[in-house]
Amino acid sequence: MKIVDIFLSKQYSMGCDMYVCERHINISTGHEAGETLYMKGREEMRKKLSCMASVMLAVSLTACSGGAQEAPTTASPEPTTAAPTTEAPTTEAETEAPEGALTPGTYTAAKGGMNGQVEVEVVTDDTSIVSVKVTKDQETPGIGSPLVDGEKEGTIPTIAIPAAIVENQSIAVDAVAGATITSAAIKSAVEDCMTQAGANVDDWKTPVDKEAPQEIEMDADVIVVGGGGAGLAAAISASQNGAKVIVVEKNGAVGGDTLVCGAIYNNPDEELQSKVEMSDAVKKTLEAGIAVEPVDDAHKELMDTVAAEWKQHQADGKTTLFDSEAWFTLQTYNGGDNVAELPLVKVLCENAVAGYDWIQELGMEFNDTIGQGAGSLWQRTHTSTKPMGTGFISTYVENIAADDNIQMVTSTTAKKLVQDDTGRVVGVEAEDVNGNTYKFSASKGVVLAAGGFAANSKMVNEYNTTGKWDDLSKVPTTNRFSCSQGDGILMAQEIGAALSQMEQIQLLYLGNVRDGGLTKYPARCVNGTDQEIFINKNGERFVREDGRRDEICLQVLNQPDAMFYFLESADGDYTDVETALTADGFTFQEMEEQGYIIIADTLDEMAEKLGCDAETLKATVDTFNASVDSGEDEFGRTLYSVKLENGPFVATPRQACLHHTMGGVKIDTEGRVLDESGAPIEGLVAAGEITGGIHGGNRLGGNAVVDTVVFGKLAGETITK
Repeated sequence: MKIVDIFLSKQYSMGCDMYVCERHINISTGHEAGETLYMKGREEMRKKLSCMASVMLAVSLTACSGGAQEAPTTASPEPTTAAPTTEAPTTEAETEAPEGALTPGTYTAAKGGMNGQVEVEVVTDDTSIVSVKVTKDQETPGIGSPLVDGEKEGTIPTIAIPAAIVENQSIAVDAVAGATITSAAIKSAVEDCMTQAGANVDDWKTPVDKEAPQEIEMDADVIVVGGGGAGLAAAISASQNGAKVIVVEKNGAVGGDTLVCGAIYNNPDEELQSKVEMSDAVKKTLEAGIAVEPVDDAHKELMDTVAAEWKQHQADGKTTLFDSEAWFTLQTYNGGDNVAELPLVKVLCENAVAGYDWIQELGMEFNDTIGQGAGSLWQRTHTSTKPMGTGFISTYVENIAADDNIQMVTSTTAKKLVQDDTGRVVGVEAEDVNGNTYKFSASKGVVLAAGGFAANSKMVNEYNTTGKWDDLSKVPTTNRFSCSQGDGILMAQEIGAALSQMEQIQLLYLGNVRDGGLTKYPARCVNGTDQEIFINKNGERFVREDGRRDEICLQVLNQPDAMFYFLESADGDYTDVETALTADGFTFQEMEEQGYIIIADTLDEMAEKLGCDAETLKATVDTFNASVDSGEDEFGRTLYSVKLENGPFVATPRQACLHHTMGGVKIDTEGRVLDESGAPIEGLVAAGEITGGIHGGNRLGGNAVVDTVVFGKLAGETITK
């Protein structure tokens, strides 16, 4: 049975009878290619979860919310529940519908999801719900809609909640794990439709019967905790090295916070960088980087290497952009205030090109231009061709779907690392949303890839001790509450793992002003720093736009109402707001209607819409445009490409939000987790944001995805040795 891309319409649970309606849909186009119903028995399920079904579940449960918070959580959150599973699939004739006639017909309703309206279509006959479909949504691609490339019509053709409602003839089905807001929107819209059909809605809220919880044992060579970017990379890498792998993911779908990232990846690229001329202002950045006071001999040696490479670049008569692994390493180390562990920084930067090649070999596609991502500090940023992080996750999902060595268990939260008498980590204890308990045994070991803790306000406040940030308890996060809770860090700490640089916390200035989500912004806001300026509510610039993330965020927090606007014009990458799309695939018209962006033909009109003084705004733009000509900027900006002269102008309101935690479990250069004495904990490696020591006091924009790829791949290699 050949599967290219997969989407499910039936619900099933791990460890119980499994019922799968198999629907082939291309992730890029959304087109269906057939449907089959089959069932696997409980005993077979206990012996082996097929990779096919697991990936189908992961991709199918896409009724999630956008990339920001859903509800407050604690340090050890209990997972939200997923859509129910019954003992056997039922046919329409077998389904026991509530008493009371319905008016047959097709009914529609729309309710507010995380990002906008979720439209639902319900078909009834005179006694039952025949079908439920989500016909349109505005949820984040890959979370609130399938992994498609910017297509917004019908992007949730079938999901777990509608199928469960039809199967159980009840609206009282459980929410999808990590998708409570969108799940509630769908159920509320269905309730509205049932009212239109003449139903007594209370009759259609019969609680769904569930099986008694079971104890389930599963084994593999490697258990991966966490199905985000780093975990999926580790799973594929381990499989490539001959291991049988089980991925345990607490949400109803894989992807984690990688799905709501800016989709940017840093690495030197001679081919693309050779097309970029190196300005005098950019040269100053390089020369300043090799002139800092070294903190130790290793730092000095790195600086000397870059200085020699730069000298050779000039001697060769090159005028194009200089870059190298050493310069990437030095910028990452200097940009993190020289407090990261330099050997880890070298692993990250010296393997970035290999990681870039590896993920492209898996099928990942990038745009064929180089840029400077938000806070990346150099023009070495590659951008995915798909919205946000969906390109990375869909690439992993497609490879896992075709890999018999990888099984996935979703809606299941890891609770404890299991050690043998020698202290070696040999497995994981977990619990799913239906109360089933699991013991996952690992003959080779466990990979921890459970993310950071930026969405856990308790942990953030506990470790916010550097003095850089004031009280962060009221600062929203760009992360999904269901993901970055720090639970993996706590599990590792329980068995004696050392922690590293937990106090290093990053804010990002890309959060929308409604809920902090990293959504609904023009694409070049994250990878087009050279084409925009940042203005406050008074219409004034206040910071260099191509600077460090922490420095920008500190300034944002000091502006009126702690917010600002990206201001762009039609002089840049887009010249037609009628056809332009945001980074997550929405039209500018949709975003303007919902208040996420402001469009004006002139600066006078923009000032009126923003409520600022027109002369102040025009003077701000005029001063910036003069800087483009002179190359000298009052805030020290070095990167320019266009003046802001021609309308329409676009302003995008943003705020600084908790984004990334640079601290976590301490690892060595092979990704092995270390104990307090500095010795490796046998059988335990870690990758991604759960680790500490890589980024220091300020993570460069675009380095997080590099981290997930490089250290995820490395973790898979190390654990299989």
